[in-house]
Amino acid sequence: MKYRTLPRGGERVSEIGLGLAKIHEAGKDGVRAALKTALGAGINFFDLCCTEKNVYRLFTETVGEKRGEVFTQMHLGCAYPEGQYAHIHDKDEIIAAFEDTLAFSGDTYADCGMFHCVDEEAEFESIVAANGLLDYALGLKKQGVLRHVGVSTHTPAVARKFMDTNEIDLIMFSVNPAYDYTKGDWAGGSHEERLALYNEAERRGVALSVMKPFAGGQLLDSDRSPLNVSLSRFQCLRYALDRPAVVTCLPGVSGEADVKALLGFEDADPADTDYSVMAKAAPAEAQGRCVYCNHCAPCPAGIDIGLVNKYYDLAAAGDGLAAEHYKKLSLNADDCESCGHCDDHCPFGVDQSSRMEEIAAWFAGR
Repeated sequence: MKYRTLPRGGERVSEIGLGLAKIHEAGKDGVRAALKTALGAGINFFDLCCTEKNVYRLFTETVGEKRGEVFTQMHLGCAYPEGQYAHIHDKDEIIAAFEDTLAFSGDTYADCGMFHCVDEEAEFESIVAANGLLDYALGLKKQGVLRHVGVSTHTPAVARKFMDTNEIDLIMFSVNPAYDYTKGDWAGGSHEERLALYNEAERRGVALSVMKPFAGGQLLDSDRSPLNVSLSRFQCLRYALDRPAVVTCLPGVSGEADVKALLGFEDADPADTDYSVMAKAAPAEAQGRCVYCNHCAPCPAGIDIGLVNKYYDLAAAGDGLAAEHYKKLSLNADDCESCGHCDDHCPFGVDQSSRMEEIAAWFAGR
């Protein structure tokens, strides 16, 4: 398992995590088996927005002594009347439900408290800003009941409002090629807005945890895919993990078999994670833009072209740390030999030879 570091807090989290909304379908023994398999493989990031309340207690019991080694997201806005999930909006109800669920779980803290599914700007104002719910969450952070505060949203404008508070460490956001190209359900924001959000989050040191990496399964089926082509789970995961600011992907699982299927990602052949096939269905605004897919690899000169492009895009957006990372690369745009190999192999029609000249000149001027 590969790990990434949270910019705020420094925790090392597995780049593949789990969403547990459907894990109850496996039954009690199945839930335990799935979690044990995940923990044994090094998965340490779990989103606890569960459909059934009893999963919280099963999770705490199964994790046991490894609690300090895992990272959990719990949601402010989930309630469990009669043990089943409900989305609530009243401040007092949110507080009561969160405290009840945490106590029921048998745990004493959550690594991140997420404002749950805030998709409209008016919700930000009414739920978070106007009634003191953000202050409540920050108070829990001071007490150690929460280690971080975050939000789950499908809307770039809402994510930006949260970032502007300077109090948010983590954003759970829907990332996949269909949504990024404004196709399919929950595709909040334009292509440009979504790309800008990823870059801004990276610049500000706000991590992204990814929900809906498969677009609710639509991307796995060409008949249902908004892109009209099917992608594999591994291609979708690779795409999401290549976006700026992303630290982990949280595909939903409903049993141990789903967990085992995900574990093959880390050892997969690069050809099995190459998502450049999406170029066949990507809209016009995607053409001529590097999406860091590295389909052009291997570069004859040895340059990691995707990484050079990513660092440049981030640095040009104001990310000083990305600029420093670029300067530390063993090979960068200055080493381009203009052989044209990448130009011939880019499925998105990027003129990488000219792009390398542009990147080299930009960094030389700073």
